Amino acid sequence: MPSEEVTKVTEMVYEVLVREAMTKEVMVVGPSTPMRELREILRVNRISGTPVVEEGALVGIVSMEDFIRWLADGSPDCLVVEKMTREVRTVHDDEPLVVAVNKIERLGFGRLPVLERSSGRLVGVITKGDIIRGLLKKLEVDYRRAEVRGSRSRHIFEDIAADKSTLVLEYRVRGGDFARGGASASALKTTLRRLGLHPQTTRRVAIATYEAEMNLIVFTEGGRITARVAPGRIRLRVEDRGPGIPDVERAMQPGFSTAPDWVRELGFGAGMGLPNIQKCADRMRLDSKVGKGTRLEVDILTEQQDDTGRDRAEARA
Repeated sequence: MPSEEVTKVTEMVYEVLVREAMTKEVMVVGPSTPMRELREILRVNRISGTPVVEEGALVGIVSMEDFIRWLADGSPDCLVVEKMTREVRTVHDDEPLVVAVNKIERLGFGRLPVLERSSGRLVGVITKGDIIRGLLKKLEVDYRRAEVRGSRSRHIFEDIAADKSTLVLEYRVRGGDFARGGASASALKTTLRRLGLHPQTTRRVAIATYEAEMNLIVFTEGGRITARVAPGRIRLRVEDRGPGIPDVERAMQPGFSTAPDWVRELGFGAGMGLPNIQKCADRMRLDSKVGKGTRLEVDILTEQQDDTGRDRAEARA
């Protein structure tokens, strides 16, 4: 079994989109707003910072820290444009919450402006508080639905008249297609839920698939993810014809990444993909040849309930 159980909260940061958790009603200021007015704007709205927007476009962000530094300098009144931060780190509304969590943690920011991917316009702001509230809301909805914990998947295979049966699901992933990042993982998770697999199993499969899918998008021109669902086991196979991994052992170390800066700016390439996959796996095998590509195989033993209602693994070998 993997060293750590995949929790419901861990699953949700991959599943919930930024748009579902962000604050949509955003207080903004213009570049020509006087700094002396900023304090009252922050106080009345009970916020610690605000985006700076000009003609609908995000041009900067100004925070309480910027205001305090202005006061400490003893400078005369000036416009926000002179004190704002121009290089703004943002997230897109269609990205999974894990991207915002990683950026906020890595950058040490209290908030991130949220942009609509197609238009680039500001559609919200996400804070640590928004993330917590979004996860709590999702938890409440899921518990109302009462997660399915039956053995329906076992019955599906028992109804098939064959000595051995396997359901094969295949997903194609295009390199560089960040807009569809996580689509394959989401589709596979939906299918496994409909098959009635144990929630703990679907969490582990979904997270492992998401991380593998993003590796294909970030580092290769594309590849294929195949899930073979059999009684007691799910095997993921991820194949690409990309550049390969020069040092597999080093690539398995948490935090190691060869992702370029622009990819890191998008919130990906933090060097946790393969370690996260390994945490979800009962068995993992990685074969890579430089210049030829990589093949990753992950086995996850399925969980279900025995006749007394207690969780157990269907197979251990």
